[in-house]
Order: sequence, then structure tokens, then C-alpha cells
Amino acid sequence: MNMLQGVGRSEEELREMLREAEERKLLWERHFHSAKMSRKSNAEAIRNITALRGVIKTLRWCLNMTDSNGIPISHPLD
Repeated sequence: MNMLQGVGRSEEELREMLREAEERKLLWERHFHSAKMSRKSNAEAIRNITALRGVIKTLRWCLNMTDSNGIPISHPLD
């Protein structure tokens, strides 16, 4: 098995990815609530919103962030 070893991301890069993921999630949520969609479009919007929730949680966890109550973000697989 060939394991690639990359250079870790800086905190600023992670924060930028988090901002972008949050923006994309908002765009998908607006799209989802904007109009009546076909079943396929509805599924795509929900799938992307759900995936972005996971991305956001993972990035927040990597950045050792807390939730609105001050509780550390739990492991992304929990």
C-alpha cells in the first residue's frame, strides 16, 4: 500500500475551508427552500447539505472549536 504523506494544512487554510463550506451550505439551503423542486433536485440539495454538515463539523473539530454552549466539538465519527 502506497501511503502519500502530504504537508499539513495551516490553521488559516482550515479556517478558510470552514468559511467556504459554511457559505456553500447556506447556498444549498437557500436553493432547497427557494422553489418546488423535482425529486432528483430535492435529493441532490439534501445530500449536499448533509455532506457539508459533516465537512463543517470535521473542520471545527480539527480547529479545536466549541459549540454555542462552549462544549468541544465531538469527534466527527461520533
